[in-house]
Amino acid sequence: MQEFFENVARYPRYLISLILGIFIALFERLKPLFRNPLTAISLIGLLFSSFIFMFFTLRAMLGIS
Repeated sequence: MQEFFENVARYPRYLISLILGIFIALFERLKPLFRNPLTAISLIGLLFSSFIFMFFTLRAMLGIS
């Protein structure tokens, strides 16, 4: 039974490692776009508008006012 709980305790660390790996890989692919100011502003605007879209969509779907 002790081995079971040791194994279960590893999953949060694995999840954090997986999520960080995805974000690091994504950032490495987008890093060259930040060298040009026009694409940097466009990329930041796209990320911000995506976040706002998700925020308002989830807010409307969940009925939060």
